Amino acid sequence: MSKDLISLDELMKLGQDAMDNAGNKHRPSMQEKDLQVATYQMPIHLKDSMQGKQYSILTYGCQMNEHDSEIMAGLLQEMGYTQASDVDEADFILFNTCAVRENAESKVWGEVGRLKPLKRLNPGMIIGICGCMAQEEPVRQRIQAKYPQVDIVFGTHNVHRLPELIEQAQQTKEAIFEVWEEAQPVLVENMPKARMEGTKAWVNIHYGCNKFCTYCIVPYTRGRERSRIPSDVVAEVEELAKTGFREITLLGQNVNDYGLDLKTVDFADLLEQVNRVDGIDRIRFTTSNPWNFTDKLIDTIAHSKNVCEHIHLPVQSGNNDVLKRMNRSHTREYYMELVDKIRSSIPDVALTTDIIVGFPGETEEQFLDTLDLLQRIRYDGAYTFIYSPRKGTPAAKWEDNITMEVKKDRLNRLMELQNQISLEKNLRLQGKVVEVLVEGVSKTNPDMLSGRTRTNKLVHFKGSEKRIGQLVMVEIADVQTWTLKGSLLEVKDAAPNR
Repeated sequence: MSKDLISLDELMKLGQDAMDNAGNKHRPSMQEKDLQVATYQMPIHLKDSMQGKQYSILTYGCQMNEHDSEIMAGLLQEMGYTQASDVDEADFILFNTCAVRENAESKVWGEVGRLKPLKRLNPGMIIGICGCMAQEEPVRQRIQAKYPQVDIVFGTHNVHRLPELIEQAQQTKEAIFEVWEEAQPVLVENMPKARMEGTKAWVNIHYGCNKFCTYCIVPYTRGRERSRIPSDVVAEVEELAKTGFREITLLGQNVNDYGLDLKTVDFADLLEQVNRVDGIDRIRFTTSNPWNFTDKLIDTIAHSKNVCEHIHLPVQSGNNDVLKRMNRSHTREYYMELVDKIRSSIPDVALTTDIIVGFPGETEEQFLDTLDLLQRIRYDGAYTFIYSPRKGTPAAKWEDNITMEVKKDRLNRLMELQNQISLEKNLRLQGKVVEVLVEGVSKTNPDMLSGRTRTNKLVHFKGSEKRIGQLVMVEIADVQTWTLKGSLLEVKDAAPNR
């Protein structure tokens, strides 16, 4: 990767060329180009140009989308927008969308449709759709045909263009569609961010995915893998530490693929560098892929003081035939051996996973292999889903011969088993004293504080709000499937100055 800088105008030319050449199978792939870095700077005439106006961003999907929304909120605030307390009061409403599951798309269409009469009452309002859904051509066609209230549509590769797109929409009074068909060989650094929390922060280290699991739309909407330069990641973490953040989560579609394109550094090396940043007490990462979870990475996690003992390791299925049809690069046996390695080196590690039921062709016997894997691995938690076909993926073309009744039954059986295991895992903590990073007032009880252990267990306890941002010791008294309750024993440190 080149550290040579490229201007945003040059980057825009690359993006325009990509749109013009969409469908040209002979255009150079990103791997044939040198990756470069662009430094973001808000156009002077747009800075503070929206003073007195309000924005609202509705975010769907993964942590990557949440962090993209922080960036877009930062851009809007540099333009002078303030965040609206209610969506209906906003002058600019942006839907940051997810294409991974049908349910998320349905919610977006419902909310966008709801705004149609509001747009009639307030024709000056600007409505935008961005994110993974916008990268799909059928989605853009549907917007053009059925949602004339939408003014701006852009994708995952040109988030930095948001201020200029708003300006164009205001000037032309026409719908603006600017979706770059592919990720460009340029990473835009120095983007403003309106962080959502004052204790924890997300840090992108890696973009895109090369895995092409047959059920997954992400490689098509997020593009091929690109890694940030290590010094840029470390500089961002150092700045977060200076402003008082205690915990960071390193983000990527496959974080342990970090550095494959750089060839001089890998994810373990980056973890070591970030672990040396003073002021950051906890380091998390998501999401990792079993295939490239190396012995070096396991050893680095085990010996890094600030890297938390929680690993999210999606398995998706416990049957080898299903895994093969999914184009997952691991087998059941490999995965179980990897878990043994992790637990041998990190004895107190908490493992969580993703599992899909009802994948095309999955038999009852194959599903039982997944239940058996759950019994053997005994995860602390699992995100479980019914298979959702995504147009454009290989699996969407296959015959789906499993009824929804059977799919729901399998999901319920899976959840019932996992809930039992999760409760049994948590019961081991009853009466134990755990370290908790206090994140804020509980969302379900204003009289309680909440925070998480290093193993990512959610803990509620009574205490003063001045404890927010502090590391405290809590004795666990009451255990539930997904949460723990306890009593504050001591404060390990004071919250850092901001």
